[in-house]
Parts: sequence; structure tokens; C-alpha cells
Amino acid sequence: MSPLPPQPISPLDGRYRAAVGGIGEHLSEAALNRARVHVEVEWLIALAERRMFGAAPLDDAQAAALREFASGFGEPEIRELARLEATTRHDVKAVEYLVRARLAELGLDRVAELTHFACTSEDINNLAYALTIGAAVHEVWLPRAQEVLAAIEERARAERATPMLAHTHGQPATPTTFGKELAVFAARLARALDRIDDIEILGKFNGATGDYAAHVAADPDADWESISHAFVTGLGLVWNPLTTQIESHDWQAELYAAIAHANRILHNLCTDVWTYISMGYLSQIPQAGATGSSTMPHKINPIRFENAEANLELSTALLNSLAATLVTSRMQRDLTDSTTQRNVGVALGHSLLALDNLARGLGEVAVDREALAADLDVNQEVLAEAIQTVIRAEVVAGRSTISDPYALLKDLTRGHRLTAEELRAFVERLDIGDVAKQRLLALTPATYTGIAERLVDHLE
Repeated sequence: MSPLPPQPISPLDGRYRAAVGGIGEHLSEAALNRARVHVEVEWLIALAERRMFGAAPLDDAQAAALREFASGFGEPEIRELARLEATTRHDVKAVEYLVRARLAELGLDRVAELTHFACTSEDINNLAYALTIGAAVHEVWLPRAQEVLAAIEERARAERATPMLAHTHGQPATPTTFGKELAVFAARLARALDRIDDIEILGKFNGATGDYAAHVAADPDADWESISHAFVTGLGLVWNPLTTQIESHDWQAELYAAIAHANRILHNLCTDVWTYISMGYLSQIPQAGATGSSTMPHKINPIRFENAEANLELSTALLNSLAATLVTSRMQRDLTDSTTQRNVGVALGHSLLALDNLARGLGEVAVDREALAADLDVNQEVLAEAIQTVIRAEVVAGRSTISDPYALLKDLTRGHRLTAEELRAFVERLDIGDVAKQRLLALTPATYTGIAERLVDHLE
């Protein structure tokens, strides 16, 4: 057997690349290195602007050329970094050498020693990760999640008045509306997404153990805390003044826990929609050319929701691991976070793939109103709750002498399937006021939905 040409190991980089490519733009190794170059360049420019150690500021053209180098980071720089790292065996040092080489090309050797000045690798890394993770979440993951939320809200409003038999413990229960049940998921997801959007992304820039020791040795009169604060916030991040060598990753743990929570809400949606399909409440719209089974031609499998379910599980497992492990670093620094953080893109990629499948899946199902109506019609016993509650109210009001309304309805309905006629005859014989009796006689499982339709307005 001849060997295959090089192949991606992860399906995210193979089969599913088209659906998750946006994450790679921010959380690939190349994207991380692009962000590292950006941080190195901005730090050098910031020091020169402050005329540190007598350095003259870069003119506009020089600063623009350096920034263009950072933003234009591409294939040539990727190849050169690989060559440099083969020698340095250190990824951030390779980035420093790459920047120095560009300075030489631009005739800026005079500021070369400001490259990576007083920095530990983690000064560069933590800011690069903060920038790339923030961009991946806010520019790729959140917009897709919000599209799914909008699709759920749209279906909730469209089906707000569509009555449906509810099931608690898998058994027929007080009816609801299909739209209201979708609205529950929409409200849960909206709250989770708001929490994700609000999480602060922190950064630090304070040297080898977080004490500005090298900075002070070089210039004891400079206000290094103010310089660090201005630099970090200038990148659009929240400044963390108290760290060891590393930024403590607590914001990452908070973010991953929040995304994992959103994943779980979406997972619950997947399992419910899958169940509604299996019950016939939702019908799947055939897709031209699609095959459901290699041997059973009639089948349309709910593969979108199954795929989403599995990828949400993978994403959540990775996010949980990241959140649990990144917050621990031995004393002032260990390198366990170095390899784990490289998997953030994998964790978000699986979630993004799930969102893609959910968005497609929600557009490929339709509510079967006839099936919903038929199921309601054969479960008249769900009106027992309404009847016994009305009787209790009538007893309190002095219009009934029935001694135990709950037991009366339990004997009538538990383990029994009643017809509408049988239930109507039972109500006719009840010792209750005429107004209450007429209200019960007019009630059907399809109309016994309380204010479910109105509750969807909470999505507005």
C-alpha cells in the first residue's frame, strides 16, 4: 500500500474546513504569529514615540511600513518564521528575529534594540492570544451564534399560537405552544450570548515575573505601570496589573465556561428537535439529491441535529478542560498553558461547526400541525389538571361540595384514555357553578395553553 500524501488529522481542517475556516483566520498558528508580530511592532513604536533612552520617534511613513508588515503577514513570513524557529527552537524569539530583519530592510537599525525590549515571551503571547481569541469570538463565533438565535426567535414567533402536547418525564402533560417552547431556548441562549459578549479580555505587560524589574533597571525614573497600562489598553484590552510571568488566564476560563454553557443550551435544543422529529411533530424537508440511508430509500435522517449534538459535546469537553487547567500555573510560570492554548481554535471550531449545522437544520424542518392536533385530540386526559383546579376554586367560592377534587380526577384519568365525549359527560355531572362548568365544557386540549402565545412577547 503506497503512503497517502500529507492529510489533515482533524476533520475541522479537512471535511469541515468550509464551515469553520473563519476560526482559522484568528486561531491558527499563523494567526498567532501574525498577532505576535503586531504586538512586537506596536511596542517598538510606543517606546520610540516616548523617546525612551533617547530614541527618536519613527516618522509616519516608517511606522506605517512596520504596521503594514504586521498586518500583511502571509506565506513568505510563515516560511521565514519556520526557518528561524528551526534554529532558535523558540517561537517568540523567532518572531523577534523576523521583526529585526524587517527593521534592517527598512533602514531602522537605530531602533532595533527596542524590539522585544524588557519583554518576556509571555508579554507577547498573552496579548497575542487575547487579540486573536477576542477576534475569533466577536468576529466569527458570536455572529454565527446570533444568527442561530435569530432563526430560533423567528420560528418561535411564527409558531407562537401552534398548540402542542407537552411531555414531562416523557409523558403527556399540560399543552403548550410550539413557539413558546422555542422561545424558552431563545431566551436562554440570548442570556448566554450576552454574558459571553460582556466578558473582559485581559492583558499584561510587566516582564519576567510581573514586577517590571528589567524595566526599572534600564530606567528607574520611568512610570512603567502607566506605560504598560497605556500599551495594553491601546490594543483594546483590559489591563491586568497583578500577575506572575503569565497573565493568569482567568478571563479565558470565564469565557470558555460561558461558551460551554451556551453549547449545552444548544445541545438541549438539538435533542428536543431530534425528539420532535422522531415523534412526527416536525417533518423534514427533503433536500434535492440527498441520501438518508444507503439501503433504506425512504429515510430522511436528522443528521444536522445529530452532527451539531456531537460537535457541541466535543467542543464543551475541550472548553471544560481549558477552563479547568489554564487557571493553574506552578509558582511564577510553567509551560502547560503553551500547548493547551493552541487547542482553543479546535474547541471553538467544533462549536462553530455545530452552529452551522443547527442553522441549516432549522431551515430544513417544518411543523406538522396535523400531527400536533391529532396528538392533542387523543390525550383528552390532560384536561384533568384544569378540571380539578376549577373544582377546587369552586369549593373555595362555596359553589361546590366535592370533597377531594384531585382524587376524583385521578380515579377518572390515571392510566385511562378518555374520549372528548366521555370527559364532557363527566363535566356535565359535576357539582360546580354553571359559569365554571361552561368554561370547562368549552375547553379542549388545543385551547388549554394558558398564555403561552403571549409569553413569546418576552423575546421582543
